[in-house]
Amino acid sequence: MMRKQEILTQVEDSGLVAVVRADHAEQAKRITEAAMNGGVVSIEITYTVAGATDVIKELNAEFGEDLIVGAGTVLDAETARIAILAGAKYVVSPYLDEKTARMCNRYQIPYLPGVMTIQDVVHGLECGAEVLKVFPGDLMGPQMIRVIKGPIPQANLMPTGGVSVDNVANWIRAGAVAVGAGGSLIGKPDVDGYEKITETAKRFLEQIEIARNE
Repeated sequence: MMRKQEILTQVEDSGLVAVVRADHAEQAKRITEAAMNGGVVSIEITYTVAGATDVIKELNAEFGEDLIVGAGTVLDAETARIAILAGAKYVVSPYLDEKTARMCNRYQIPYLPGVMTIQDVVHGLECGAEVLKVFPGDLMGPQMIRVIKGPIPQANLMPTGGVSVDNVANWIRAGAVAVGAGGSLIGKPDVDGYEKITETAKRFLEQIEIARNE
């Protein structure tokens, strides 16, 4: 069983969380496989996917050694517990919910709540969230990372929403420990093909590595 810090370290070392929203479970699995082929090691299966719990369970069974499967769009503690029982290694919310934070802390599962303000960031840290999801990133831009880390340098921030291959390096340079990418990574696989996800994932990881080594 992976420890909480091991999970967080792997997510941060990779630098990229693939946020999977899909029309059905089979598509979610195909997206996951395509992203893994591009080097992605951390997948967030959102609870907007029909049968998300089963998808998390199946991905853990098939790829558990090579993939960190998390649950996304978790709105309450009940859903968090269901996801954890299915094998979710971390839980992501679009906002901070104290009951969900306590649930995840109880089972030593990383909780990544959405934050938009300095107050949100401080509240998240007080609730034990070690990585905070800056969301929606496209409303604020990379400068928001610098703004937050000015007075709160200890905050580990992961922007999601509006992060693309073209701007991911700017987010990393601004101080993001990792990024979440959904539509900009996945696109429309039924139209563009799943190979494009693989190619885009590789480009994301290349840009992250370049920015980190500057």
